[in-house]
Amino acid sequence: MLVRGRTAFSILNLYPYNNGHLMIAPYRHVARIQELTPAESAEIFRMAQESVTLLERTLKPEGFNLGFNLGRIAGAGYDGHAHLHVVPRWGGDTNFMPVVAGDKVISESLSEVRRRLLAARRSARGRRP
Repeated sequence: MLVRGRTAFSILNLYPYNNGHLMIAPYRHVARIQELTPAESAEIFRMAQESVTLLERTLKPEGFNLGFNLGRIAGAGYDGHAHLHVVPRWGGDTNFMPVVAGDKVISESLSEVRRRLLAARRSARGRRP
């Protein structure tokens, strides 16, 4: 777990598209964004803003993709629980490996990315990393 909020939390994606790919989800089990309460929606969006800032500071991406995959046909790996993907992007971050080898190259382990993000978050809040 990266961040625990009152109504939502963020975690790193176990199968990331890129380094720093994280997801933000409500604690409550809802499949559709229309089922989110105003408090859940606001906290998810606030956490997305904070996540983008933290990722910019830590990993220095050149852009981001943010989005919900709602329903299995839309690509939701876990379609019963709505969650927002935050995917850092860099120029040239797509290459031949997924096509030729069926693999995605990730340059840092999840545990190392998590350690760096948590240290940067503590530092930004005035605490020692």
